[in-house]
Amino acid sequence: MKALNVLFATAALTLTAGLAQADVRPDLIPEMLKKGDISSFEKLNAKALELHPDATIVDTELDKTYGKFVYEVEMRDAKGIKWDVELDAKTVDVLKDKQDT
Repeated sequence: MKALNVLFATAALTLTAGLAQADVRPDLIPEMLKKGDISSFEKLNAKALELHPDATIVDTELDKTYGKFVYEVEMRDAKGIKWDVELDAKTVDVLKDKQDT
Protein backbone atom coordinates (compact mmCIF):
# COMPACT_ATOMS: atom_id res chain seq x y z
CA MET A 1 0.00 0.00 0.00
CA LYS A 2 2.89 2.39 0.75
CA ALA A 3 4.28 1.86 -2.75
CA LEU A 4 0.91 2.82 -4.22
CA ASN A 5 0.80 6.01 -2.12
CA VAL A 6 4.30 6.95 -3.30
CA LEU A 7 3.28 6.32 -6.91
CA PHE A 8 0.21 8.57 -6.60
CA ALA A 9 2.19 11.29 -4.84
CA THR A 10 4.87 11.23 -7.55
CA ALA A 11 2.26 11.40 -10.30
CA ALA A 12 0.50 14.32 -8.59
CA LEU A 13 3.74 16.28 -8.20
CA THR A 14 4.67 15.70 -11.83
CA LEU A 15 1.30 16.90 -13.06
CA THR A 16 1.35 19.94 -10.77
CA ALA A 17 4.81 20.94 -12.02
CA GLY A 18 3.52 20.88 -15.58
CA LEU A 19 0.61 23.13 -14.67
CA ALA A 20 2.75 25.58 -12.73
CA GLN A 21 4.51 26.89 -15.82
CA ALA A 22 3.22 27.09 -19.35
CA ASP A 23 4.47 28.90 -22.45
CA VAL A 24 2.16 31.63 -23.67
CA ARG A 25 0.94 31.05 -27.22
CA PRO A 26 2.33 33.73 -29.56
CA ASP A 27 -1.09 34.42 -31.10
CA LEU A 28 -2.35 35.59 -27.69
CA ILE A 29 0.37 38.21 -27.19
CA PRO A 30 -1.12 41.10 -29.23
CA GLU A 31 -4.33 41.00 -27.17
CA MET A 32 -2.33 40.78 -23.92
CA LEU A 33 -0.36 43.88 -24.93
CA LYS A 34 -3.55 45.72 -25.88
CA LYS A 35 -5.22 44.88 -22.55
CA GLY A 36 -2.11 45.84 -20.57
CA ASP A 37 -1.57 42.33 -19.21
CA ILE A 38 2.09 42.56 -20.26
CA SER A 39 4.53 45.35 -21.06
CA SER A 40 6.08 45.72 -24.49
CA PHE A 41 8.97 43.44 -25.31
CA GLU A 42 11.08 46.52 -26.05
CA LYS A 43 10.57 47.73 -22.48
CA LEU A 44 11.25 44.27 -21.04
CA ASN A 45 14.41 43.82 -23.12
CA ALA A 46 15.62 47.30 -22.14
CA LYS A 47 15.23 46.42 -18.44
CA ALA A 48 17.22 43.21 -18.90
CA LEU A 49 19.96 45.11 -20.72
CA GLU A 50 20.08 47.68 -17.90
CA LEU A 51 21.17 44.85 -15.62
CA HIS A 52 23.90 43.73 -18.03
CA PRO A 53 24.69 46.63 -20.40
CA ASP A 54 27.45 44.81 -22.27
CA ALA A 55 25.33 41.70 -22.86
CA THR A 56 23.51 40.39 -25.91
CA ILE A 57 20.08 38.80 -25.69
CA VAL A 58 20.29 35.18 -26.84
CA ASP A 59 16.73 34.00 -26.24
CA THR A 60 13.47 35.18 -24.70
CA GLU A 61 10.33 33.40 -23.59
CA LEU A 62 7.01 34.45 -22.11
CA ASP A 63 5.55 32.03 -19.58
CA LYS A 64 2.70 32.02 -17.16
CA THR A 65 4.00 30.83 -13.81
CA TYR A 66 1.71 30.51 -10.80
CA GLY A 67 -0.78 32.95 -12.29
CA LYS A 68 1.82 35.59 -13.23
CA PHE A 69 3.26 36.34 -16.67
CA VAL A 70 7.04 36.01 -16.54
CA TYR A 71 9.40 37.19 -19.27
CA GLU A 72 12.53 35.05 -19.30
CA VAL A 73 15.69 36.42 -20.94
CA GLU A 74 18.87 34.48 -21.63
CA MET A 75 21.86 36.75 -22.14
CA ARG A 76 25.59 36.50 -22.80
CA ASP A 77 27.92 39.30 -21.73
CA ALA A 78 31.12 40.48 -23.43
CA LYS A 79 33.17 38.02 -21.36
CA GLY A 80 31.02 35.12 -22.57
CA ILE A 81 29.21 34.69 -19.25
CA LYS A 82 25.60 33.55 -19.54
CA TRP A 83 22.88 35.25 -17.48
CA ASP A 84 19.29 34.24 -16.77
CA VAL A 85 16.97 37.16 -16.07
CA GLU A 86 13.29 36.83 -15.21
CA LEU A 87 11.00 39.86 -15.20
CA ASP A 88 7.40 40.31 -14.18
CA ALA A 89 5.99 40.83 -17.68
CA LYS A 90 3.43 43.38 -16.49
CA THR A 91 5.36 45.49 -13.97
CA VAL A 92 8.88 44.89 -15.40
CA ASP A 93 10.10 44.12 -11.86
CA VAL A 94 13.18 41.91 -11.69
CA LEU A 95 12.27 38.49 -10.29
CA LYS A 96 15.60 36.77 -10.93
CA ASP A 97 19.03 37.79 -12.16
CA LYS A 98 21.59 35.05 -11.90
CA GLN A 99 24.60 33.74 -13.68
CA ASP A 100 23.86 30.58 -15.64
CA THR A 101 26.29 27.91 -14.51
